[in-house]
Amino acid sequence: MNATAPSAEQAQQDIAEEFAFFGDWSERYQYLIDLGKQLPPFPDECKTEEHRVHGCQSMVWLVPSGDAAKMHFAAASDSAIVSGLIALVLRVYSDRPAAEIVATEPEFVQSIGLAKHLSPTRSNGLSAMLAKLKGYAAQALA
Repeated sequence: MNATAPSAEQAQQDIAEEFAFFGDWSERYQYLIDLGKQLPPFPDECKTEEHRVHGCQSMVWLVPSGDAAKMHFAAASDSAIVSGLIALVLRVYSDRPAAEIVATEPEFVQSIGLAKHLSPTRSNGLSAMLAKLKGYAAQALA
């Protein structure tokens, strides 16, 4: 792994520190939306049933690439807040070895209070996205 990329653990700590700057949840939601707007463009040809994450109320697509040594993920959603969640998930899990992806628990969800402030459907969607991502990593290790 290159020296410039923080570990998954460090990425989670950085996320917690960033969210600590915001006093209330309206500011945190706005920050999430802003993060989602910074996602790289997602090709329309990847918006297929094969790449769709089921369990999300909004449309979410997740595309893996790479191998067990370093996996990259591209993702997109039709929802602004979900796009922000994707940005956080990719920051923690993308461009890492598959073994690290499988071993990393999404502690940032609790540490920034997301678990309490997401609707049940968004929470289920986030869980589905994490499960699919970790599933791709487990397949790469198999």
